[in-house]
Amino acid sequence: MPTGRLSGPILGIESSCDETACAVLDADGRILAEAVLSQEAEHAPYGGVVPEIAARAHLAHLPDLVRRVMGQAGVGYAELGGVAASAGPGLIGGLIVGTGVAKGIALAHGTPFVAVNHLEAHALTVRLPGLVEDGVAFPYLLLLVSGGHCQCVAVDGVGRYRKLGGTVDDAAGEAFDKVGKLLGLGWPGGPALERLASGGDGARYAFPRPMKGRDNCDFSFSGLKTAVAMEVSRQPPGPLPHQVAADIAASFQRAVAEVLAERTGRAIAMMGGASDLLVVAGGVAANATIRAALEIEAARHGYRMVAPPIRLCTDNAVMVAWAALERLRLGWSDGLDFAPRPRWPLDAPDMIGERLVTG
Repeated sequence: MPTGRLSGPILGIESSCDETACAVLDADGRILAEAVLSQEAEHAPYGGVVPEIAARAHLAHLPDLVRRVMGQAGVGYAELGGVAASAGPGLIGGLIVGTGVAKGIALAHGTPFVAVNHLEAHALTVRLPGLVEDGVAFPYLLLLVSGGHCQCVAVDGVGRYRKLGGTVDDAAGEAFDKVGKLLGLGWPGGPALERLASGGDGARYAFPRPMKGRDNCDFSFSGLKTAVAMEVSRQPPGPLPHQVAADIAASFQRAVAEVLAERTGRAIAMMGGASDLLVVAGGVAANATIRAALEIEAARHGYRMVAPPIRLCTDNAVMVAWAALERLRLGWSDGLDFAPRPRWPLDAPDMIGERLVTG
């Protein structure tokens, strides 16, 4: 673990999509205060996230949320050792709001600013003190599965990532949401689909396992989603009977879990013995069936699987503050001229390069 000592607590801000979140960690990574405001009610009528609505909600709620968590933490702005915000990837409107608030606080109080890559925040969450017995050391294999991302990454250190494979079309979480909509579950579909699948027969429908057996660790879920849509279309007109919907949900979920496990097994082979740890992060990591399948696959290869608590799998500001703390311990921060990026891959050269202010 990094050993550099910071001058004070870290304020983290998350606004990359449809959660407005803030958190304060002390210099050792202990959580002093955190809060997350969901925008689910605002977007549900549209069946997905509307970027303009998301940005306006962040703008409306973020200043008060910052004041609230700072008050709960009992920390003054002048005491902060750093201010961080998700600066990409994500919806540009929300990224601009979050980074703008963070930069304003940093400028007003002469505090270091850290532009956090949202994916790196997910990647490093498991290293938070106390989450895993004896801590998590580099390197390790990361499976990042969420609504917008599905990739296997070799995590060699802070800022040092090697993408081994990723989705060629839909992300796993995106497929869950789309299948949930097909089954009449509304949005977001993932959690509702998991609940429905708990009462279903996962062997009733033989849905495809895309990419399974390929000599890489890429993913594809578009064809699986289409197979579900075709099965739904074959049902009699009108609402699906509950048991039919449950069986479709369970069969789809089993297919996703098997694909994720098999593809992750391929990634483990690609690691070549460099690690014995699989870290699973992102919102889809909250799915119990998927966690169980991945744990079995990891054990089959002699790996241990760990994942953050469910509340830290979905978007949150604790992970943003922690990623910033890891970077600040290495002496890395960012200039106030850093521009948010709607696209920002983990293996971008400047994750440890020229954008950083060192010392």
